[in-house]
Amino acid sequence: MTEDARLVLRQDDEGLSILTLNRPDALNALSPALFVELRGHIDAIAEATDQIGCVILCGKGRSFSAGNDLKAIQAGERPPTADFQARTLEAIERLPQPVIAAVQGHCYTGALELAIACDLMIAADTARFSDTHGKWGMTPTWGMSQRLPRRVGLLAAKEMMFSGRVVDGAEAAAMGLANRCVPANDLLPTAIAMARGFLENSWHTLRADKLLVNGGQDRTLADGLAYERATSPGASPDMAERLKGFGKK
Repeated sequence: MTEDARLVLRQDDEGLSILTLNRPDALNALSPALFVELRGHIDAIAEATDQIGCVILCGKGRSFSAGNDLKAIQAGERPPTADFQARTLEAIERLPQPVIAAVQGHCYTGALELAIACDLMIAADTARFSDTHGKWGMTPTWGMSQRLPRRVGLLAAKEMMFSGRVVDGAEAAAMGLANRCVPANDLLPTAIAMARGFLENSWHTLRADKLLVNGGQDRTLADGLAYERATSPGASPDMAERLKGFGKK
């Protein structure tokens, strides 16, 4: 399959996998077919923890994604199962590796749900975030009502959802939707630099950190502390080698 025919591109380089939504002429609208390709990559990466330590999810062209492909819905295109998209977002969230969303241009509704299923986010100054479910008389089924409040807080999430207003990249960073906002030309280099910084650390620890933080989110503090003690996988096999360098830098 040629690159132009693929809906999601995957590029691996020294432990980093970059997944790129590849429908720039349609603003990377999230068709069922695109989700099938994305899920294939996610499932493969989940099994490649020795080769891939971190993932970046981005969109080709001027937008991350305009959201769910309404034209595909109107044309009768359907996913393999009714909850396939939602389950794919859960698969991203469950990936052992940290996932960074790099967002420019449109990031509306389903695309916003996709972006906040990632662990972290870098927003370009051109980024525009909005939940437009209300504009079309739709209701969330991919996780907006659960992930957005956990990301930005209850009041900010409700206001975004009730109003459908557009949040720019700078505001997204200020409200905690994104880690930071950078000029559009610096978007992917910044995300790559963040990922490379992670990859310098133990991949074993990266996976453990993600597992423990995510697993504790719905627990009380006491239960979360108990979960950490019971679930933490212990030291990395390369800990002794890493400790040899202590104090040498």
